[in-house]
Amino acid sequence: MFNLRLFSAAFRYSIPVLLGYLAIGVAFGLLMSDAGYPWTLALLMSVVMYAGAGQYIAVGLFAGGAGLVEAAIVQLVVNARHMAYGITMRKKFNLPGCYKAYLVFALTDETFALLSSLDGEPASPEARAGNILYGGSERERGAFMLYISALDHLYWVGGTLIGAFAGALLPFSFDGIQFALTALFIVLMIEQIMRVKKALPFAVSALAAVLAVVFLPARVSLLSALAASLAVVQIFSAKAPPDKG
Repeated sequence: MFNLRLFSAAFRYSIPVLLGYLAIGVAFGLLMSDAGYPWTLALLMSVVMYAGAGQYIAVGLFAGGAGLVEAAIVQLVVNARHMAYGITMRKKFNLPGCYKAYLVFALTDETFALLSSLDGEPASPEARAGNILYGGSERERGAFMLYISALDHLYWVGGTLIGAFAGALLPFSFDGIQFALTALFIVLMIEQIMRVKKALPFAVSALAAVLAVVFLPARVSLLSALAASLAVVQIFSAKAPPDKG
């Protein structure tokens, strides 16, 4: 049964994601419109695929005529981090049936950040509202997580629709909008650099990407760079001495 108190607290708690997802979702909708695809396809991708960076990549794969196998491999590599998210959250998603399945499906980077932060001390009045998380039942906790996941999904779909309709109906210059994908990955890379604090994987990946673009055909350059960088990093990691202490 719908709980307005829980829903209101979940909305306030997810406002940072609202601000980010509307902006990036609008950019995705504009990209789809610029590529000549109907708003219905943009909506379908955001509802069913809901992959953020993966959707941006899909636009480029569509335009480049990538095959199904190539597209599937690229998406698997890009979104492999979600496997770790799911393993981390599997015991916390204690809702029954389709509710649990949706929680798993809707576990994006930002949603994971919100849900995983619920384990610590409540950092905001919204997270403490009505003792929802720290004095309520397991059912209330599960409902709160479900509302957060659904709201984040709604923000992304809403941004996509705004961008797709704006691109189709309004005179709009798309110059520079393609950089949204590059900017998104720069942000993700910076976050990973700050988290991992190891220069080797990023240096190897950059070198592999440059060499692949220069010496290999465009259709195989991305997969070749991914495979080469993963292999080199694994070799160096295996040779590295174990950390002491």
